[in-house]
Amino acid sequence: DQRARVLRLQVGRAQLILDAILGTGFQLPLQGAAMDVLKVVQNALGQRADRPVIVAVDCPSGLDCDTGAVADETLAADLTVTLAAAKPGLLRFPGAAFTGRLVVADIGLPPDQPLLADIEIELASPIEVRPLLPGRPRDAHKGTFGRALIVAGSANYPGAALLAARSAYLVGAGLVSLAVPAPLQGMLAGSLPEATWVLLPHVSGAISRDAVGQLEPEWERTEAVLIGPGLGLESSSRDFMAELFGRPPRADGGPGAGEQLPSARRLPPCVVDADGLKHLAAQAGWPENLPAGTVLTPHPGEMSLLTGRSKDVIQAERLEAARRSAREWGHIVVLKGAHTVVAEPGGRATILPFATPALARAGTGDVLAGIIVGLRAQGVAAFSAAVLGGYLHGRAGELAAESLGTTAAVLASDVASAIPRSLAELQAG
Repeated sequence: DQRARVLRLQVGRAQLILDAILGTGFQLPLQGAAMDVLKVVQNALGQRADRPVIVAVDCPSGLDCDTGAVADETLAADLTVTLAAAKPGLLRFPGAAFTGRLVVADIGLPPDQPLLADIEIELASPIEVRPLLPGRPRDAHKGTFGRALIVAGSANYPGAALLAARSAYLVGAGLVSLAVPAPLQGMLAGSLPEATWVLLPHVSGAISRDAVGQLEPEWERTEAVLIGPGLGLESSSRDFMAELFGRPPRADGGPGAGEQLPSARRLPPCVVDADGLKHLAAQAGWPENLPAGTVLTPHPGEMSLLTGRSKDVIQAERLEAARRSAREWGHIVVLKGAHTVVAEPGGRATILPFATPALARAGTGDVLAGIIVGLRAQGVAAFSAAVLGGYLHGRAGELAAESLGTTAAVLASDVASAIPRSLAELQAG
């Protein structure tokens, strides 16, 4: 094929290009005939007014399946059909930007094959996630699906509480109660008539320390509680979190012995998000004062505050950052971002297959936290609720973008509105 004339002609008129040159054994640098062929294809594609569909087998050629590094000549795939198991490089940027939709194809390897059986990391897919959905018996009443209590909001951030509460309802919780600074009820009540309210004492619109005592009667009739969205960083909300999750008295009879155990020991299953995480980061020994199996939902900036590591370091090794923190803290960690990672203390982790700018908008984290607490209220176990909630949330972002025709216009409220379609799609199989 002198001067690659036939290749250029074929690329110029093809409707689909199958990229099956290099696979898992490849390491940079790209060179030789493979580099030459990919460069010709890339140049020929640049001459077209339209773009064919590109499907990669196992991984896009020129992508390092371990690190996610890519050669300049690598073709960005619309679909990657990877064989037997997802490769780390397909889920790490910049490689993830070249992967497109990722599908894992079964090639007949036995599930008890040692190298596969020992893997503790999964890529979430409908097949794995669907069994986590809670049942919906026909003879149910609202108590069947639990009460979610959402302690959230401040005068500066009233919408966070509303987004979380609406999402908890849309994912199936039987009753959602909003515990907010009293002035917020007038702003929010008309937007969510299904909610009930716990009006909390405040200082200039931010929850005050005194709110802890007012919440005490609520714990026993609550299946799951979300704390943090929109609390703000005022000193009063900081004092509230310190009172709620203060250090327990020492068992050796030292200072603090004989004092009443803090409210944290009597809390229902708990999700902590957003400003709640920022306040926790300022408290010494905070992990041991949280209820067992608490779900923590930091974005990279909040993860940096909680760990003392830089955001760049966390983003470079997102999977290990989440697993290490889950192990050290003894709680479920949901490290948000492109390909959200859910990790539990025993080492198990799940990566979510979503990387879309549709979710890069203020308030989408409140939607995710609301989904997770709504699932926890229905009795879904902590790790499962985090994985299922993250999946429903990511798919809702994609569906919202499809409805609007662009990722740029998606608001957090659009993501919440797409939860029913995401849920129905998963239920339908």
